[in-house]
Amino acid sequence: MKSKSIHLTVAFMVILFFFGCFPYKKAAHPLSKSLDETAEDSVVPESRYYYFTEAQLQRKTGNYDKAIQYLNKAIETDPESAYLRLELATLYFHLKENQRALSIVEKIVEKEPENLNALIMYGRLKQGLNQLDDAEAVYEKIIAIDPKQENIYLLLGGLYMQEKKLSRALKIYDRLIQNFPESYVGHFFIAKIFSEQNNTAGAEKEFKKTIEMKPDLEEPRYELIKLYKTLGKEKEIIQLYLDLLKRNPKNIRAGMELGYYYHQKGMTEDAEKIFKDLGARSISQKEVIREFVKHYLNPKEYDAAVIILEGMLKGAPESSELHYISGVALDGKKDKDKAIMSFKKVAPDSGFYKEAVVHVAFLYQEQKKIEEAIHFLKDVIKKLPDDPEILLYLGSFYEDKREFQKAEIVLKQGLTIDSDNTRLRFRLGVVYDKWGKKKASIEEMKTVISLDEKDANALNYLGYTYAELGENLDEAERLIKAALKQKPDDGYITDSLGWVYYKKGLFDKALKYLEKAVNLVPDDPIILEHLGDIYLKISDKKKALQFYKRSLLKKEKDRDDLEKKIQGLSGK
Repeated sequence: MKSKSIHLTVAFMVILFFFGCFPYKKAAHPLSKSLDETAEDSVVPESRYYYFTEAQLQRKTGNYDKAIQYLNKAIETDPESAYLRLELATLYFHLKENQRALSIVEKIVEKEPENLNALIMYGRLKQGLNQLDDAEAVYEKIIAIDPKQENIYLLLGGLYMQEKKLSRALKIYDRLIQNFPESYVGHFFIAKIFSEQNNTAGAEKEFKKTIEMKPDLEEPRYELIKLYKTLGKEKEIIQLYLDLLKRNPKNIRAGMELGYYYHQKGMTEDAEKIFKDLGARSISQKEVIREFVKHYLNPKEYDAAVIILEGMLKGAPESSELHYISGVALDGKKDKDKAIMSFKKVAPDSGFYKEAVVHVAFLYQEQKKIEEAIHFLKDVIKKLPDDPEILLYLGSFYEDKREFQKAEIVLKQGLTIDSDNTRLRFRLGVVYDKWGKKKASIEEMKTVISLDEKDANALNYLGYTYAELGENLDEAERLIKAALKQKPDDGYITDSLGWVYYKKGLFDKALKYLEKAVNLVPDDPIILEHLGDIYLKISDKKKALQFYKRSLLKKEKDRDDLEKKIQGLSGK
């Protein structure tokens, strides 16, 4: 069951200022003077007015550092000016230096506790720093000083809703409506609160009021539909969808939702008509696919997605895009065989073809159908003979089958197309390692690092190889530390560093890193065995046996050596 939540990002809420620049109402310019008063400043280049004007010019050109310098100079000429300090805080706010902006605004508020412009920014900064209780208190104070600050009601109500303080939010929106009777936004959020509180009658009334006040809005209609679905009001639901489609016959979301609702209610002909039309439209109207992905695929509504796509494909049976996203939805439903069938229907000239190929390959791999994957990729290579990525996958599957010579041939074929492809070279290095060709593996990893000195996988692999061989241990340490710099929380790289220290005889350091590695990757049999080895080395046989046994539970092959270690410790 989905958890209930209140969404604050509503389409028509663009009126809320917090999506734009800082919106405080500027007071009369404190630097503005009469012509007589400014006559002296006009001949003195280093005046307040000069510095302020330069700051504004620099700000308009995006040179914020200089704008700040000029504002600071202006403040030096008039240290008591709250206006200038607020301008400086605003600059810091735009630069996302909220803490610096806050320190300035706090001083202004301390001296001028009812300065609305400063208070508004103060509240925004507190909110931006996630100091929500403070922000709420500031916004309450602003409303108390000036009840006509409409945007502050919206901000404060939004914060209370975010914090699940629904009673407080309701009071704020009630006050908003009292002060601004035409605020349809207030009615909308009151409806949302009532809905959250299971006050269905109140929610229905307020949603209807919102629609009455602003007939063109879609969001309150969707919310009312959602409410009616909980109440089982079938006629009202269908009527609201039809109303949305009457207002906008191209409303994709309404069409998809109505079609699915028809399907749920057994009105299959009505559903099929809508889905077929959407499928035909998807060929020329790309927003159909985008809306579908947004409302069904991204939220992982796979059951509904598959049903809708089946209907849409009747209107566009050759659509590669629909077949591709159908494969994704079926994969999400764990129907892997049907997903493979859908991905295979993506045409080679489609922009989705390569992604579909990769999906099929991985689905075969998940099902341990390596032979099918190889045959499939060999057919794909006939269509894309110069694609190194497809050759990489084929080489990987030969590697899985331990057909190392075939893997080498395929990966080298890829390197004739792209000799600097680090992924191909890394995979070839791994193949050589598994094949027992350590020197060739080391050379490939060195080449990868020469092409990309920040390739964490190659750095770690080469370092760990040296550690396993018990040679070049200082170089191994350097390589693995370089890898760890790129991926500081990688359990496998952390294990490698611990293993280097183990090989160096630095057992305290080894223990530290191997324990951390197990915390990061609790179920890897190699890491668990390494930790057992270090405990055995420091004569903690009980813990060594504990981790050996954990390792054995996870290890599917090459268990003989581990079993001997366990037998040696347990006496069995």
